[in-house]
Amino acid sequence: MIQEPYRVLLVDDEPDILQFVGYNLRKEGFEVSTANNGIEAIAQAQEIQPHLILMDVMMPEMDGIEACAEIRNIPTLKKTFIVFLTARSEDYSQIAGFDAGADDYVTKPVRPQILITRIKSMMRRLEEEEVPSHIISIKNLTINHQKFLVYINGKVINLTKKEFDLLSFLANKPNRVFTRPQIFSAIWGNDVIVGDRTIDVHIRRIREKLNVDYLKTIKGVGYKFES
Repeated sequence: MIQEPYRVLLVDDEPDILQFVGYNLRKEGFEVSTANNGIEAIAQAQEIQPHLILMDVMMPEMDGIEACAEIRNIPTLKKTFIVFLTARSEDYSQIAGFDAGADDYVTKPVRPQILITRIKSMMRRLEEEEVPSHIISIKNLTINHQKFLVYINGKVINLTKKEFDLLSFLANKPNRVFTRPQIFSAIWGNDVIVGDRTIDVHIRRIREKLNVDYLKTIKGVGYKFES
């Protein structure tokens, strides 16, 4: 059992999923709220400030991808983990989800023990996460850990939590090459299973947002921040 009542927002238009997954989460000590579509999810998220949003992709009114993108534009929810529940295994849904700012995805049918293990892994990372007080400043890039902000030439760049973590991790040791397993372990943790293209999608999104190619691909090895 977890010791703190972490808040989870469960979003799905299928009552059976809400009941089944909600039951298993509450049994493990999580405080669970529910919503039936993306519009409700956005309103609920702003009200309860969840630590984690577990959200279906295909829903009426507003789907999960669109809702995720909207939530990522809300400053108070920048650090909230967003995990998609999806019956679709195509690369499209995974990439679209990561593009919208998701941290991970879980395929249906949901296996409770695997889901709980992955969520607990994320919550442990939240507990262990110590925000550095220093500011990283390289060329025209500034990373402020206290304010969770990234600037290029003084202009704020809007990154998701995982994008911020990944950029900070690489920029903290400029010119050092990190292997893909090292990056997975540092950003997602060894207990979290994500798709093979996860790092690539996040790196691409960071490059697009910064509009400066600081992140270099080392073919067959991994990535580095080139200062």
